[in-house]
Amino acid sequence: MATEPGAVQIVTVNKEDHSFGLDTEALERVLLVPKVRDMEVVVLSVAGAFRKGKSFLLDFMLRYMYRKSSEDWLGREDEPLTGFSWRGGSEPETTGIQLWSEVFIVRKSNGREVAVLLMDTQGAFDNQSTVKDCATIFALSTMTSSIQIYNLSQNIQEDDLQQLQLFTEYGRLAMDEIFLKPFQSLMFLIRDWSFPYEYVYGLKGGSEFLDKRLQVKDSQHEELQTVRQHIHSCFTSISCFLLPHPGLKVATSPSFQGQLCDVAPEFKKELHSLIPTLLDPDKLAVKEINGNKVTCRGLLEYFKSYIKIYQGEDLPHPKSMLLATAEANNLAAVASAKDQYYKNMEKVCGGDLPYVAPDSLEEKHKFFLRESLHHFASIKKMGGQDFCNHYQAQLESELNELWESFSKHNESKNVFSAFRTPAVLFVLVCLLYVLSGLLLFIGLGSVSFVCDCMLGLAMIAMLTWSFIRYSGQYRSVGSAIDQAAGVLLEQATGMLNKTRGQEVTKEKKSR
Repeated sequence: MATEPGAVQIVTVNKEDHSFGLDTEALERVLLVPKVRDMEVVVLSVAGAFRKGKSFLLDFMLRYMYRKSSEDWLGREDEPLTGFSWRGGSEPETTGIQLWSEVFIVRKSNGREVAVLLMDTQGAFDNQSTVKDCATIFALSTMTSSIQIYNLSQNIQEDDLQQLQLFTEYGRLAMDEIFLKPFQSLMFLIRDWSFPYEYVYGLKGGSEFLDKRLQVKDSQHEELQTVRQHIHSCFTSISCFLLPHPGLKVATSPSFQGQLCDVAPEFKKELHSLIPTLLDPDKLAVKEINGNKVTCRGLLEYFKSYIKIYQGEDLPHPKSMLLATAEANNLAAVASAKDQYYKNMEKVCGGDLPYVAPDSLEEKHKFFLRESLHHFASIKKMGGQDFCNHYQAQLESELNELWESFSKHNESKNVFSAFRTPAVLFVLVCLLYVLSGLLLFIGLGSVSFVCDCMLGLAMIAMLTWSFIRYSGQYRSVGSAIDQAAGVLLEQATGMLNKTRGQEVTKEKKSR
């Protein structure tokens, strides 16, 4: 039974010891859904200080994604706002990182489909979080998103830019290593903008305001210049949107539940412009790392690698981030190549497909193995050849394990293989019975008695094998009987082949 979509906690924060954990199973349930796991992924994340309306904004994005076919997607005036959990007041609501459980499939104008994820993050600098907690959540959000919305109140303060400096330091080191900007789209979303007479609401006024705010001047202190230079060098796209105050009822009423009738008209007007702009199919930036487009399956590997480096006591060194990125990059390539091999083999001998001759199956295996290794090699990877060789060896090992599994599964479909032991024993019983009769007829009673004893043993072995298969007990005895039957069959086959070979040789000589 399908469950209703909702917010899924993927990164948890222990407030007592300030440790972080990744709920891998929850993340897999979102990212490994068959129809989206191999799609290129767009991750839109909202981060910033606590109690500034991040979840509130994301819920309007959800409303748009579910109703974008309608011009009136904002909904009824009296309709409560649902989705990611939010509430009014001064205490924080969201902890860690959450994803919306439903992955939206969006078709671009060129016909290509992408998977869109909406991510909500814990507000920074509440009264329970350390600087490390805030930095970790922001860093994870920035490293895994393709569109990062930096949610700020009223203005862009200097300390807002300085909070980005740690993450842009990671980016600068990564850029020196791979010659690409490490982060993608950054939008400064200025809430409660109070100076529309200087810079008008929306993207146009925001762009003008941002150009001035991030301008590098000779008169500035070197530290201020460095922060601005790093931001420009680490994000491929930077924009700004100025959003008005939503109204006094939104800010002060304890009974406010997101009804549009309580929201200021100018806020609704700008919201109607902001959300479709952010979620325009042709403007959605696919997540890229080191120039490679990331799939949902690959994003899972990046999350698993990144969380490891944030589980220590200190903030991670940028080189640790590079190593984690390289590891996740290679693991994503391994997963992609392994999945390709698995799908190809499934088409040949998976599920209820009929039995395939072993020689033919092995030939297919070798072909698909070469294809998968070529696919792995063709993916642009980080870490250098020696680093990547380790993951290629891991891939080969995992593919060999899959081959053994497919081979056994195929063999289990062989009807004769399943009944090989009773068939061999039955033939043996028949042969011994006939041989015993012949020996008795020609007067060799003592030899006939030996045949009768062997016939009895064969009958006991057949009955024992049947009991073991039925009950599941004494499996070691059953294996011994199977092996003995296999040896008998192999010997008989060898003798028949040898006899046939001799006959063919005699026939050739006679010619």
